[in-house]
Amino acid sequence: MDFLLECIGFPPGYDLDELSRQIREHGESVPWGERNGVHLRYPFAWGAPGRSFSEPRRLGGLEVRLDQTEGDPGVSIWPHLETQSRLRAAVQKLQRTSDAPFDALLQGLANPPIPGDPYHEISGDDYPICTWLSNARLLPARLPKAHVIAISIAGFALDVSYLGPNEGVRDAYILEEPCGAQLLPLEGNEAPQGCMELSLRIRKLRHLENPWTREPVVALETDAPGRPIELFVSRWQLAQAGFDDPRPGWRIEGAFLFSGRVAGGIPRL
Repeated sequence: MDFLLECIGFPPGYDLDELSRQIREHGESVPWGERNGVHLRYPFAWGAPGRSFSEPRRLGGLEVRLDQTEGDPGVSIWPHLETQSRLRAAVQKLQRTSDAPFDALLQGLANPPIPGDPYHEISGDDYPICTWLSNARLLPARLPKAHVIAISIAGFALDVSYLGPNEGVRDAYILEEPCGAQLLPLEGNEAPQGCMELSLRIRKLRHLENPWTREPVVALETDAPGRPIELFVSRWQLAQAGFDDPRPGWRIEGAFLFSGRVAGGIPRL
């Protein structure tokens, strides 16, 4: 998943063994992680080991996470954003994994209708959502059908197929959709899980910095129905594909892996 780390400022060829060592030395345990194995997080707000800032800046919850299952020599390092915004999601399926039981793949419906809401049919803000949840252990093994929870999520680019003026949208009808947006789970036997195919307008940019590499990181706030969604892209991949830097008012299209956490709506046992 090196290309996902590019989205938060780790350039191609970065020494991941050294990054793993630093996370093991300075990271903290992941809340709600499993007891066996190694599961650590390193928030960027702390700054990189050996580097100090005169005024430590908070980088909006951006962090890297390291996971290693007991008995497995393989190590996974992932980008993650602890965003404070919440999205309502009606759970249709929650698929847990055997190697990381605190993680789960959520498939559901974002912005589900509120019973008795007379404006829902007019707004049409609901859309299918697919994302990994890093603290799914908070949820019971079984949920009532279509139970609504609050989640906070962000997307990291697997592939950007278009970045440019809004009128360059791949299908003109998308501009007539709520917020001029389209969000669909990526389908197919070869498609990685937890990924969405997106066509979204960029509302604004948030400029950050990776404290390890001092490389710039740009968070794209996009105009998704119901609630804006933040996306991260690799500037190296964009340059290789011949795209200019993202701008507010432009459109971005492509495949993104989503990850996040449960932020509310947990049923009482």
